[in-house]
This record gives sequence, structure tokens and C-alpha cells, in this order.
Amino acid sequence: MVSVLVDADGCPVVDLTISVAKKFDLKVTLLCDTAHYMQREGADTIMVSKGADAVDFVLVNRVKKGDIVVTQDYGLAAMVLAKQGFAIDQNGRWYTSENIDQLLDSRHMSKKIRQAGGRLKGPRKRQKEDNEKFERSFTELCKVAVKD
Repeated sequence: MVSVLVDADGCPVVDLTISVAKKFDLKVTLLCDTAHYMQREGADTIMVSKGADAVDFVLVNRVKKGDIVVTQDYGLAAMVLAKQGFAIDQNGRWYTSENIDQLLDSRHMSKKIRQAGGRLKGPRKRQKEDNEKFERSFTELCKVAVKD
């Protein structure tokens, strides 16, 4: 059975994910650290110790082939893809074998710029349209995952 795992620390689409997953009768598990603990009706919560990438390691160890992971972390998404899971970000972009290398490279370059003292523009404020786009894309991903 397909499960949905959410990298819930700072995730703006937790409630929307639960709502859509419910339509497909998919189990949702929220993973968060002690600084971001949350509980939502319709989802299980796993709390892990606070620490760099602590949630990511627990999540990737739980993901199985065909599971869906909601995350904005490219590194975690790459590990999910390696385990033959599906990964989607909070804006509805599917991580795929076709785009993950470029995304990881972009993240690496941004880190180098910041380490050199450079500044990068942050993400724009989330809009209602962003949630609508995520909902459409996540619904399609659920259909694909359930069919596989």
C-alpha cells in the first residue's frame, strides 16, 4: 500500500496533503523535529530529535518503493528517488530522474555563493495559486502512485 510521508518541518501544505491523500485512502505520516512538532487529524506524527537532517534520515529509512514524499529538500528527494519512491515539493513540482541532478547542482552553487558572502533572493511570499497548483499536481501524483 502506498503511504504519504511529509517532511513537515516548515511545510506549508500539510493540511492540503492530508485532505488530498484522504480521497485516495492513503496513510499520511508527518515527520518533524522537536522544534516543529505538530499533530493533525488524519495523519500519524513521528517526532525526531532536533538536529541537522535528523528528520530526513528517519524519513528516508521509512520510505518504500511507490511511496510519496512531500519535501522541499532536494537531497532528500534524491534519496527518495533512489529508493523508487515519488517526491513532490510544496509548489507541486515532481522531482524526477530528469530534473534532480540540475536541482542538486543549483543548490550546490547557491551554497557556494552564500559561503563566499554573496546574497541570494529568497522565495516570494506564498500565494493562494501556489496551493491550488500543489493540490492539482499532488492529486495527479496520487493517481499515478495508486495505479503503479
